[in-house]
Formats: sequence, structure tokens, C-alpha cells
Amino acid sequence: MNWALDGTERTARAYWILVLVPLAALALFYLYPLAKVLWISVTVPRPGLGNFALLFTSSGIQRILATTARVCLITTIISLAVGYLVAYTALHVRKTHEAWILFFVLLCFWLSVLIRAFAWLTLLQSRGVVNTALMGWGWISEPLPLVRNEFGVVLGMVHYMIPYAVLPLYANMKGIDPRLVPAARGLGATPWGAFWRVYLPLSLPGIISASILVFIFSLGFYITPALLGGGKTIMIAEYIALQITDTLNWGVGTMLASTLLITVFLILAVMARIVDLRRVFGIR
Repeated sequence: MNWALDGTERTARAYWILVLVPLAALALFYLYPLAKVLWISVTVPRPGLGNFALLFTSSGIQRILATTARVCLITTIISLAVGYLVAYTALHVRKTHEAWILFFVLLCFWLSVLIRAFAWLTLLQSRGVVNTALMGWGWISEPLPLVRNEFGVVLGMVHYMIPYAVLPLYANMKGIDPRLVPAARGLGATPWGAFWRVYLPLSLPGIISASILVFIFSLGFYITPALLGGGKTIMIAEYIALQITDTLNWGVGTMLASTLLITVFLILAVMARIVDLRRVFGIR
């Protein structure tokens, strides 16, 4: 009997060690830095919510927040549209072609975001490959403004975010019974009607999960807007870096970082009331 109790105690002790060690690591390397950022945002340069008041009084900060929201929303919409087409195509072609499509999607994960940004800069600048080719063919008389503006930022972000849209959509579509659409066609539905009323609703969890991933990841983009925006399209991450490293305005920088963190939590909280996020992300 004592042996059984000792075994139970050892099991319980091992269980709590397995639980507490990750929690301690999480608190040390994640929760403490976040708490430090929040603390600085309400204590520097003086205690209070003066830094957060700038969200409502500073036109410059409001313009940057509006730019960030607009760019992220456009990036999400385009990435979802392209990602849906890629995922749908991958599931309705031959297995060999499907493997190649997924290979090129995954290939994007192996390329540095810095390399991609410089590649787009090389292609789209005024004397880049695209403008040189268009002028050589006589289609344009002067270079098109393809970088150092919002267009270049969105293009670079969409290129980076497409895999984050494709993979959740592909995983969701993979679980849809392929017999449902032919059954709807057999009952008299048109191809578009079968897609709109059967396939699209069943792929909605993948659309939601992909949109959450793309939008939240887009909020924190730094390198791509810094290079392709050329200082003319400034998003919140670049502005935070500017406040902390250049102007040493830690209060405003940490306030914006805290605002970004709170925004992400609010988005997840709102989405959790609309859909079951555990089911959307395949946890349940």
C-alpha cells in the first residue's frame, strides 16, 4: 500500500515539474518582458496615461495607425484571394502537380524576408528589371513609381503572407468531402451555385484562420515596409523602432508596442465570440 502511495506521489511530483518548468520559462522569457514594456509605457517620462492619450491627440500617430490598418487589411484580402485560388487548385489537380504547388509554397518559408525585400527592390525600382523592360518595349516613357510607396509595401507583404494563407486553407479544404459538390450538381445546382452554397461555407473555418494569421502577422511587419516603403509608407513597427533607437522616446515606443499587443488580444477575443477558435485552428 505504501509503495502504491509513493508511486502516486512520484507521479504527481513529476507532473508538477513538467507543468511548472515551462510556466517558469514562459514567465521569465515572455511575461516579464511584456510586463516591463507595459510598465515603461505608463511610467516614462512620467507616471500616468499621458503616452496613451497621444493615440487620440497626435495626428502623426493616428496617421501611422490608419496606414498600418489599411495596409494590413489590403494585404489580408489579397493574400486570402490568392491563397484560396492556390489551395483550391492544389486540391483539384494531379498529385504530381499538387506536390509541386505545395513545394513552391513551402519554398517561400525558406527564403529570408530581407532577401525577398531586396529582390522586390531590385525588380521594381526606377532602373529595375520591370521598368527597364517596360521602357525597352516602348510601353512607358518614364519609370513607374513601383517602390517607396504603399503599392510596393503591399506587394512585398502579400508575397510573404501568401503561404500563411495557403496552408490553413489547404488543410481545411483537404477535410471537405469531395463528393458533396458533385452531389449538389446532381441535384440541379449550377457549378457556381454548388461552390457558393456548398464548398465555400465548408471552407469558411480555413478562411477565418487564414485571415487571422495574415492580419495579425501583418501588424508587426518591419523590414518590408522599411525597405519598400522608403520612409514614405511608415507602419507601426517601423515607427516603434524609430522612437526607441533614434529619438530614445521609450514612453511612446512602448506605448505603441503595448497598443499593438492589446489590439491583437482584442482581435482574438472578438473572433472567439464569433467562432470557436480551437476548432478553427484544429485544436479541437
